[in-house]
Amino acid sequence: MRKQYDMELNELNTKLVDMAAFVEQAISDSLKALEKRDKELALRVSRNDREVDRMEREIEDMCLILLLRQQPVAGDLRFISAALKIITDLERIGDQAQDICEISMTMDPKPIASPLTMITEMFKESSTMIKMAVDSYITKNEDLANECIRHDDVVDTLFIDARSHIIKELQGGHSDPEELIDLLQIAKYLERVADHAENIGEWVIFSLTGHHKDYLGIETFGV
Repeated sequence: MRKQYDMELNELNTKLVDMAAFVEQAISDSLKALEKRDKELALRVSRNDREVDRMEREIEDMCLILLLRQQPVAGDLRFISAALKIITDLERIGDQAQDICEISMTMDPKPIASPLTMITEMFKESSTMIKMAVDSYITKNEDLANECIRHDDVVDTLFIDARSHIIKELQGGHSDPEELIDLLQIAKYLERVADHAENIGEWVIFSLTGHHKDYLGIETFGV
């Protein structure tokens, strides 16, 4: 009985990692689509969001079946509960990739160099956070999860800098204000990507320790 249960937990883990890899690729491709103004790639990323949604539903069903049939306790309960939260954040990262691509499909074929460089750096740091969050989940590494959480400050600072730069460009009467506004919106989406990666890191810590920052002083599922 336990052997079958462990196999189901391993399958859940594998599917969650597959979903994370798919979402990581979506963010990477959305940057390529933006930099190269590749409408075909942007459209493909946008359409692939349906696959992310399907993965989320599949994993959610697996979690609910495990909870109902196996009635897990302690570490297993935390692992399954955290998985339910993590896939929600992964799905939302997929949504942000789709949103970025939908904007890039409408933008001018010739990118503006200066703000785009700052946006590219936000892509890089947000992607780093996703990788750290997912790796911390795979390796059950609390230190790496905490590093991911701290890294959110880096992305927040980049967003503030990008926003200030774009606002100055707009106030200076830039020749393409619509492009700047689009880049500002993309920067906001990337800030949200980082927030979702931070959330994943927090749920990894919960799965390992039974503690979550939103429940300070309460040992949630900490048996």
